[in-house]
Amino acid sequence: MEVASTIADFRNSLKGDIAFVPTMGNLHDGHLELVRIAKRNASCVAASIFVNRLQFGEGEDFERYPRTFEQDCEKLEAEGVDVLFAPIEAELYPVPQEVTVNLPKIAAELCGASRPGHFNGMATVVLKLFNIARPAYAVFGRKDYQQLHLVKQMVSQFNLSVAILEGETVREEDGLAMSSRNRYLSEIERREAPRLYHRLQEIAQAITMGSRDFSVLEKQATADLESRGWQVDYVEIRHADTLETPHETDARLIVLGAARLGKTRLIDNICLEG
Repeated sequence: MEVASTIADFRNSLKGDIAFVPTMGNLHDGHLELVRIAKRNASCVAASIFVNRLQFGEGEDFERYPRTFEQDCEKLEAEGVDVLFAPIEAELYPVPQEVTVNLPKIAAELCGASRPGHFNGMATVVLKLFNIARPAYAVFGRKDYQQLHLVKQMVSQFNLSVAILEGETVREEDGLAMSSRNRYLSEIERREAPRLYHRLQEIAQAITMGSRDFSVLEKQATADLESRGWQVDYVEIRHADTLETPHETDARLIVLGAARLGKTRLIDNICLEG
């Protein structure tokens, strides 16, 4: 595996049709599954590791975000990644990034409501990385469903020549969605953490069984989590294609949740295909 720290070296290392997996490092099997999807779809697999300051708000965990570069390289090489792009901040942002991506209003809802500017920062670096790598494919996980939705909108509305491939959420045995931030959890918090997924499962099951009182389902799950000490950002049912508030007759739904357990913010979702 080649490791490139400059844009010029990264571009020079890319050959053939490229599938690209952008990450912030601290890799787990969820990331590696995205690499496996990339490998099935292209002759050249490229990944990036870059902790993007633009998508962290004031008081968030930019400085303490886990950085495990050597272990990440070992995992990527074992999965057959051809090229890793690992720039320093000055390589991607040699001057202050004053030109940014302005996303639709849905970016200010759900996770965007408690993390203002997060998705604009995410989209800006993703667009830069797409322009640098010029991949045929890029792979994103469904755990970060709102991010996936916004990246797909950006690609469509900017007419970018990259196809977005989706990876299913990879979970621990008890259902907890794999996340780089799971390592922040204390032992007690780790035992409690799967409850978010289980509450979303209960909502999805109730909808499947015919319940259409979405507001009641959301409030019940929120109350249960808060009774266990969670700080709930949201538990909401949205239309799976648009992330807008659904009509009672809509079949394609997604149940999303974000909540803090101690100092750790966890997100998850379950899609009902209809």
